[in-house]
Amino acid sequence: MSSQRLRTQFERLYQHFQGESSDTHLQCISELLFCTRRNTRMVISKMAEEGWIEWEPAVGRGKLSRLRFLQTDQEISLSQAKRFVAEGRLDQALAALNHDNSQLALVIQDQLGLSHQQGKQIIRLPYYRQLANLNPLKPIRRSEQHIINEIFSGLTKINEEKEEIEGDLAHHWESFSPRHWRFYLRPAIRFHDNSLLTSHDVITTFKQLQLHDLFSHVERVVSPISNVIDFYLSSDDVRFHELLGTNQAKILPHDWLKREDFDLLPVGTGPYKVARNDQQRLVLEAHDYYFGYRSLVDTVEVWVLDKIPACQLTPSIEDPSTYISRPSETLTLDHGCCYVLFNRKSGIATDPKWIKYLRSKLSSMELFSRIPHHTLGDFSVINAYGVLPGWHHQVPIVEPVQVPEKRTLTVAFHEDHPIYTELAAILKELLAEDGIKLIALELPTEDVAHGSRNDQIDFWVRGMSLGSKREDALLSWLYSFGEIKRVMPESEYRVIDELVQAWRKNSFSSFPASDIGRILVQSGQVLPLYHTWVGVNDEQHGVLQNTNSNGLGWFDFSQVWMRPPLND
Repeated sequence: MSSQRLRTQFERLYQHFQGESSDTHLQCISELLFCTRRNTRMVISKMAEEGWIEWEPAVGRGKLSRLRFLQTDQEISLSQAKRFVAEGRLDQALAALNHDNSQLALVIQDQLGLSHQQGKQIIRLPYYRQLANLNPLKPIRRSEQHIINEIFSGLTKINEEKEEIEGDLAHHWESFSPRHWRFYLRPAIRFHDNSLLTSHDVITTFKQLQLHDLFSHVERVVSPISNVIDFYLSSDDVRFHELLGTNQAKILPHDWLKREDFDLLPVGTGPYKVARNDQQRLVLEAHDYYFGYRSLVDTVEVWVLDKIPACQLTPSIEDPSTYISRPSETLTLDHGCCYVLFNRKSGIATDPKWIKYLRSKLSSMELFSRIPHHTLGDFSVINAYGVLPGWHHQVPIVEPVQVPEKRTLTVAFHEDHPIYTELAAILKELLAEDGIKLIALELPTEDVAHGSRNDQIDFWVRGMSLGSKREDALLSWLYSFGEIKRVMPESEYRVIDELVQAWRKNSFSSFPASDIGRILVQSGQVLPLYHTWVGVNDEQHGVLQNTNSNGLGWFDFSQVWMRPPLND
């Protein structure tokens, strides 16, 4: 008998006897449950095994049996829901609770946070969507950037605290010229599947990276001897070792393209390996053969709680009964922004009059004044006046702006975002006031980044998060899959590219981040909307150490450890 049918049978008994222990006949229960006497005995036996009832059969003809209810109908619902949650079956848990989302939030209270199982330390964190693409060579979002840093290693890495470049897979490097670099690999490094990292893995990874604009100046990668990698560049780059610390430059196994579901279940050399990744949860386990310090927390689980009606679930280790209603007390301003990207090659923005109109109409203050407070929830934002916090590149439009001719526009944004759908609805409302119809397209992240349906789209609502306060971190976004290059006039994009190339050649120059931001905003290519506050909730009273939020709104799993409470 299925658990749901058994539950239904119990509800009939409980309602008939109003939850009170009673003396009754087996025949009476058979009629109530529409079962034969034989099946009724099986049902009663199963309910007793579950601990729901106690049944004392009568001895002798005409005697009454005794039925005692050991649990209420509500207690059984909670018990079933807890079991379903523990198994990751959130849909069934919600059904057991009569689709009461607030009750589901309470049920998971004992599951999320810190726990110990079979001598292992486990952290369980809630999140609002599945982390389905963990391949650094493909378009990824902010949270995926963080997870990828836990799974993969690069030749170099950025120290998040010092914002400096350090060795990672490479323990040393040298530049023979601005176009010839050599990196020395650490020996005996193992991937999560226990295979050894070789020079071949590095070379094949960079063959893929050469297809990206960010690494298009990599002309040739060779290994003159074991564990030594030589890079030959087509143009000078005195900071090439810093470029290799970006998220895209993580080293993958040479046969990753042949591995089934690699995006979902990738294999890297980082401190954590992926043990499970599906619609219910992402499970990361410490990599025992990691070449650095072995992680102190054995398992990190990210639970996908898409049934919780929250604007956004942030990584949280606080009491799960309160993580929806109360934001973190310590927040970090994300080094990035949400923005509108105009299609100035084939969209409506080829006409400067339309750019001027849309810039005046789609201001962030106007947008957020129209979004209901309960929809925003704890989604903390501030108005953006430049691509990065603290930049003020927008030129205010003071004169009246004429509404262009009436027509239909198209906006696109990536799916599964807690606020973009709401923003699109507000954009429709705003433009309709001037008789302009707006079609909204919700697309997969990869389709947006690769320019799918570009010719049909007038502008995009996009977001970027650099994860680092280094100004050259802007490069990863600027050259990301040619997304800006495809929709920006070639002459203007060439100006930006020349600034970058000049900086790469001069070891004494500063990265022209502000100049690039100013060109993008004042040309009308990008309209900044808002910056986001991100952070990690921690109400564990000092039990979990090193949980300071990083630039991506998470904390470094590999550096976290638990301090047990001391007895007085």
